[in-house]
Amino acid sequence: MQFEDLTYSIRGAATDVHRELGPGLLESTYEECLCCELSQRRLKFQRQVTLPVVYKHLRLDCGYRLDVVVESTVVLEIKSVESLSPLHDAQLLTYLRIGRYPVGLLINFNTPVLKDGIRRFVC
Repeated sequence: MQFEDLTYSIRGAATDVHRELGPGLLESTYEECLCCELSQRRLKFQRQVTLPVVYKHLRLDCGYRLDVVVESTVVLEIKSVESLSPLHDAQLLTYLRIGRYPVGLLINFNTPVLKDGIRRFVC
């Protein structure tokens, strides 16, 4: 599946979750429901993927976890915050770089219209 098709399908799943639940819930709730939607779309995913940091050729487990990785390609960073900040962008971009993932979606479910809360990043 192409990146565009895959992210389109993920966005559709996230939109369905948002339509059903609306804004204002915990990130963990949105993650759980989004994974249900991804399963219904027959997309392979992993939750809470450990992301080690390599520092001076040493692999360190610093406790970073990716919320969801879809088809071993797209990192989903799920938020439920008043507004996304440049720090959230930097966080996802760093995860993509460190994990060598090509595409990421930053999804903030705490918005009246979900399309305003989704940002796509490509590394």
